[in-house]
Amino acid sequence: MPELPEVETTLRGIKPHIIHQKVTEVVVRHKQLRWPLPPRLKAKLQGSIVQNIVRRGKYLLFGFDHGTLILHLGMSGRLHILPCTATAQKHDHLDICFENQKCLRLTDPRRFGAVLWTPEPPEHHALLCHIGPEPLTGAFNGDYLYEQAQNKKIAIKSYIMDSRIVAGVGNIYATEALFDAGIHPERSAGSLTRTNYQALAAAIQSVLKKAIKKGGTTLKDFTRPSGSPGYFSVELQVYGRDGEPCLRCASTLRLLRLAQRSTVFCPRCQK
Repeated sequence: MPELPEVETTLRGIKPHIIHQKVTEVVVRHKQLRWPLPPRLKAKLQGSIVQNIVRRGKYLLFGFDHGTLILHLGMSGRLHILPCTATAQKHDHLDICFENQKCLRLTDPRRFGAVLWTPEPPEHHALLCHIGPEPLTGAFNGDYLYEQAQNKKIAIKSYIMDSRIVAGVGNIYATEALFDAGIHPERSAGSLTRTNYQALAAAIQSVLKKAIKKGGTTLKDFTRPSGSPGYFSVELQVYGRDGEPCLRCASTLRLLRLAQRSTVFCPRCQK
């Protein structure tokens, strides 16, 4: 599933091509993704101008004068910028064409993505109103995590993956951040000290920034129909490396299942 860095890279890749552009055509090829596409989507968008595009957690918000298009990439979704004349392929479900002759195309083989519309301020939408602070803003820090965790028995990995606590920290980067901070993923959130949380907040921010920086090299792929924009290889220290030696201490990394997620950790480095 695309995580925060992939969604942020997607935002940076598409924004220069469509910001302040007028929508000239909307082509819906499949009306059902995770949820049905908004009724009369073409009528809502055609002739309107994209005023802004922002990311909130793992959602992309396309702002128009009369509402907001909310887009989630789901498990396998991708966005491309292509000529409006580009031939559609099997899993291309939605095209939004613009006055500059460029097309924003949503490709989603598994159809777990979402395209929604709200005429209200997007922060009031049911999917967005309970999302916690963005991890790369000043509102997110170790003191905040510590205060929110008091008396919580939930495992620390599940805690930082809860979007109500912090926006957009998915499985890959939660696993990596816990390793960086030396914290065992099964420890209860309420058992960690303020110092632990300061280290963890810094680790979350560091791993996300590194991934976003790495993703910057893929921006050219947004104009290639065969590319995989926003997906990039990060030098992972523990995620996906179960059974391999720890890069710090050479102990064998272990795998466990936590809240139905695979979690790899080092039994020596993470306490």
